[in-house]
Amino acid sequence: MILTDILKGSEYSLILFKQDNINSLEERIITKMNKKGGEDAYVTCIVRNKEVKLTPEEVVRQLYAQELIEKYGYPKERIAFEYPIYFGREAKRADIVIRDKDDFNVAYIIVEVKKPKAKDGREQLKSYTHSTGASMAVWTNGTAITYHQRKNPNYFEDIPDIPKDNQTLEDILQRPFTMDDLIKSDKLTQTGKSLKDLVTEMEDEVLANAGVDVFEEVFKLIFAKLFDEQAGATDKKYNLEFRNSGQSDIQLKEKIEKLFKKACAKWEGVFPVDAKINLTPPHLSICVSSLEGVKLFNSNLDVVDEAFEYLMSKSSKGEKGQYFTPRYVIDMCVKMLNPQPDEPIIDTAAGSSGFPVHTIFHVWKNMQLKKNEKVSHLFTAVKKGYEETEYVVNNVFAIDFDEKAVRVARTLNLIAGDGQTNVMHLNTLDYSRWTTVTKEDTWNDTYNNGFKKLKKLSTDSNFSGFDFTILMANPPFAGDVKEGQILSRYELGMKNGKTQNSVGRDILFIERNINFLKPGGRMAIVLPQGRFNNSSDKYIREFIAERCRILGVVGLHGNTFKPHTGTKTSVLLVQKWDDKLCPKTDNYPIFFATQQKEGKNNSGDKLYWLNDKSGTTTDPKLALCDMYDHPVIYHDLHNTINYRWNDAKSCNELEQITPDGIAEAFVEFAKKEQLSFFVDAPLTK
Repeated sequence: MILTDILKGSEYSLILFKQDNINSLEERIITKMNKKGGEDAYVTCIVRNKEVKLTPEEVVRQLYAQELIEKYGYPKERIAFEYPIYFGREAKRADIVIRDKDDFNVAYIIVEVKKPKAKDGREQLKSYTHSTGASMAVWTNGTAITYHQRKNPNYFEDIPDIPKDNQTLEDILQRPFTMDDLIKSDKLTQTGKSLKDLVTEMEDEVLANAGVDVFEEVFKLIFAKLFDEQAGATDKKYNLEFRNSGQSDIQLKEKIEKLFKKACAKWEGVFPVDAKINLTPPHLSICVSSLEGVKLFNSNLDVVDEAFEYLMSKSSKGEKGQYFTPRYVIDMCVKMLNPQPDEPIIDTAAGSSGFPVHTIFHVWKNMQLKKNEKVSHLFTAVKKGYEETEYVVNNVFAIDFDEKAVRVARTLNLIAGDGQTNVMHLNTLDYSRWTTVTKEDTWNDTYNNGFKKLKKLSTDSNFSGFDFTILMANPPFAGDVKEGQILSRYELGMKNGKTQNSVGRDILFIERNINFLKPGGRMAIVLPQGRFNNSSDKYIREFIAERCRILGVVGLHGNTFKPHTGTKTSVLLVQKWDDKLCPKTDNYPIFFATQQKEGKNNSGDKLYWLNDKSGTTTDPKLALCDMYDHPVIYHDLHNTINYRWNDAKSCNELEQITPDGIAEAFVEFAKKEQLSFFVDAPLTK
């Protein structure tokens, strides 16, 4: 009996198979009489080593299994027929499964020959791979064949072939994926989704049922991916490794673990030395597939920060009244205080370290423009020169009392600072305990280098005063400080010569921050609106005015910190009195402004400028975009400038795409008032 007789009248054929293999199978056929008096063909199964009846489907299965063994080199023990796939209590059977070489209980490639139509077979395979976590799938009916990679539960990508036993899919595809490729295909700009959206999707699909700390595991993945992207930004030929390129789930976890370990070795002090990824291989595979197409590095790390804010809001961050400051508020403050390369800056309630990081960007960008260097698309990732790196190493500091926030801040500072960070886990207000805390071995291992530099800026041995030129902070509002040991060290903690029972945390931060500044130093601080107009807080305003020139007050919109809180806030800008830089006077003008364009809607969703600037939208795909293809937030705190490199002129061309805002109005005010940080020498120093 020949095989064409068996296939006659079916939708299966032998077109795909070699004649030698067809002949070999035919030679092994034995016939048996059936109940109707006809003959049925049987063969000893190449995998199961038992007699099976040759139906059209079985013919194709036997021939393809022979190919898997001879052409692709898979050992018989890795191949299973009628492999059970469970959907709740129901079990279905996959025609052929190639098992993972590291764990025979895990499916690596699933082959389906049951469904004669490609579309039906593909849908069947989707459900099978989703249930088992298999990396690849094959459909064939002997006439045609298709190969697929499971990129995520909802997405199959066609591939040209499957790998041999000694190969990976990457070997087959030989498809480079560099940082340039990632920029072109960035999922966030292509789909309009945010990293926060992807994290919430991963929570729904995987993380909520993974039995892990969601913050820690997502943090590890972002950490590893940032390391991978930075390598790709500095080496244009580097193939990004944070991607599911056809490995089994177990192989993929090994690859991502290795990447994470490299990141930990380069950027110390964020994760313990023995840290490892705790997601199971199938869970990790889905997360990697979700994140691999996202470009985390951008002009301001806003993409990463939004995701961290979401993750941390689920833990203790919001309960302490401390919320990440929107980047457009930060940029306004930075523009108004105009930090210079020789001026040390600190954030005493750092959160994710937005103020220090954006101060770095401001100083670096001015350095690049001054030297007529290109302002890179990957501004935060490209290798920096000696001058830029030295600025970060010696002049940029941050402190926070929340350990998770410090780790996020250190990560962003390590990246922005090209491998250096002076972010420390300290209680800014309780400085009397610093001496004890900083002697602990575990603390010292992580923070000692930064603390040594911080001590050099201290004006006394007990850390009550410092010589910082710039301080920017958004201290926590919620809760009062009640410890007498802390309150007794603050003038604002006392009343009528006695320690008060309790004082608002933000009130103590005002005094503490002023003490961080040297004479002539300047500060931007976010405070509750009530501190500016409550009659009971008059003593606070008098305390500030006695020590500083009040430069300006900017009222922020009530939606600024939504969805976390609707507290109305303002930014206070001051400069500490100094005989040369800011001579004390009783009569001087103050800059006042109120934000009109809200930045967020009442639900806390970001509002963007419509592409034609005719109004607003919450849909990033309809939004006006900056030079990095990121949607521009609808606000009036500062303008948005695009820097475009003109090859013909070899210079950066500046294109303003949104109107001047409050920051630009303040700059004009500062120049008119000849404030020291906006006029020429000798008063700039």
